Order: sequence, then structure tokens, then C-alpha cells
Amino acid sequence: MNKLLLLILFISIYGLSATDIYAQERPTNTELGIIVGEPTGISAKFWTGSNTAFDLGLAWSFSGQGSMHVHSNYLLHSTLDNPNLALYYGLGARLLMQNDPKIGIRIPLGLQYVIPDSRLGLFFELAPMLNLIPDTDFDVNGGLGLRYFL
Repeated sequence: MNKLLLLILFISIYGLSATDIYAQERPTNTELGIIVGEPTGISAKFWTGSNTAFDLGLAWSFSGQGSMHVHSNYLLHSTLDNPNLALYYGLGARLLMQNDPKIGIRIPLGLQYVIPDSRLGLFFELAPMLNLIPDTDFDVNGGLGLRYFL
């Protein structure tokens, strides 16, 4: 479990440092906010390019026993007809800290809308997950969120 936490930390730090010139078109490369759903908590996104980002979540999962949920994803974005609206998808990992901790793979899919002339972004996300440890099973996360470009 410690190795997975180190991997998530490494990926997150890489996301903070790997930027390119195209990412400068946003107000900033960092977003911080909340997500409400399953799980509910803090959401952060770190843009690494014009269409790539890492996101992090630190949240409380209300399903089952109730537990702390930590995830990190690498995301690709495709702008739709409206330049403020993007479809995103990616791959990541999650850790569910409960009596029997679970470690799994996430495949997030979502929409993000950046409100014009503001520093706010709204998003909706669904993330199918394949838990690998302690046993293999399928789960889904999802929620609505609001992040502020710092």
C-alpha cells in the first residue's frame, strides 16, 4: 500500500512540474475545488499541456463502511463545439482507506465547462473502477464539481 501512495505522490508532483506553453492560455494551470457525489470532498487539477492534466481527489466515500478515498488520474481533453466545453477521459488509480483497504484502477470520463470571464470551472464525472486489492471487483464513482483557477 505504501508503494501505491508513493506512486500517486510521484504522479502528482510530475503533474505540477510538467507544463508547456499552451497551458498558459488558461487563467492558471491549477484548479482547486470540491466534488459532490460518491465520493464527496476536495478536487484539484494540474494542467500539463493544452489538452492534458492530472487530477487529484481527497474525499469521503459514503458507500459501504464509509471511508477516505484518494485518487489521481492522467486526463486527456477534447474541446467540443463550444471552446469552453471539453470532454475528458483518462486512467488513474485510487485508494480506499477502510478496514480492508482497496486499491484499484480508475477510468474517468467527464465534461468540464469553464465559465466565460471567470476563474470557475464546472465538471461532471463518472469513473468506472476495477479494484485489484484485496480482491477483484467492479465499482463506479461519480459526481458534480466546481473548481477555481488559482
